Amino acid sequence: MHQPPTRWHLDASPFAPQAGFTVLELLVTVSIIGVLAGLLLPGLGSARESARRVQCTSHLREIGLALHNHHDANGTLPVGWKFDPSIQSAYGWAVPLLPYLEQPALFSRMDCQQRVGAPVHDAVRATPLPIMLCPSDITEPTFVLYEEDGDKEDDEKEGNDFSAAMLHVLEPSITSPLVRLPTANYVGMFGTMEADDSVPAPLGDGAFLENRPVRFRDFARGLSNTIIVGERMMAQVPSTWLGVDLAGEDAAARLVGSALEGINNPLADECDYSSRHPSGANFLWGDGHVSFVTEDVDLPLYHQWAKLRDR
Repeated sequence: MHQPPTRWHLDASPFAPQAGFTVLELLVTVSIIGVLAGLLLPGLGSARESARRVQCTSHLREIGLALHNHHDANGTLPVGWKFDPSIQSAYGWAVPLLPYLEQPALFSRMDCQQRVGAPVHDAVRATPLPIMLCPSDITEPTFVLYEEDGDKEDDEKEGNDFSAAMLHVLEPSITSPLVRLPTANYVGMFGTMEADDSVPAPLGDGAFLENRPVRFRDFARGLSNTIIVGERMMAQVPSTWLGVDLAGEDAAARLVGSALEGINNPLADECDYSSRHPSGANFLWGDGHVSFVTEDVDLPLYHQWAKLRDR
């Protein structure tokens, strides 16, 4: 009796159609994947930046709590920077905060009667503190502080900022390295003038001054209306929590900042504040709260926030 061909006989035929994608189907699939990636990736990047900004805010709040604990224990905020006995270097405002930032062991390894660059501080100088870094910034753990160049200083006094800047681009080895320092993004508020204009520094109108402590009762405009710490990108000028050699380039600006031309201003001085957060930067206020100040902030109001009292 004749039997019809089985299924496997048909499938085995060399002329049977093969399963697969056509070129058109592949192109459509790739296009859909590209569109989905274009929609999802910006959202993922935004979510990650939001998380980093929240972490940055948390860091500043912890610093604010440490500052209040220091004030409770000592009756003042730390000075912006304090000279060592040899007056060759200075320690920054964050050093006395170390015991209040869960860093008592690091603090015990420091001898502020010696220079910042002394061998006893070799390990300390190689220690960046995560609490002092903004997670959104692109940073190196440490940086080299170079000696202030005399020609650059003369150019700045004459107002020739372009010559001063190009000097370091064209002849980067013209100055000598002084000391390697740990990086930080958060710098104290010196006020509305440059801290590194001269040595000794001019008398600032902010919360962190040279060799001069400030008390909460000095905040004539109120703690909640006065900025005390803000953030700055490493690309603008490398800053540190530890201290500086006073012969270093823009030495005071490595520890404190100033409210001058605004936030993230491409024409701003190295003392100004900046961040990689879109459209602004985080700031710590005297009462311990942290807020995001946008780039389009009214400059007179921004300057007012930076000062302890109106003048």
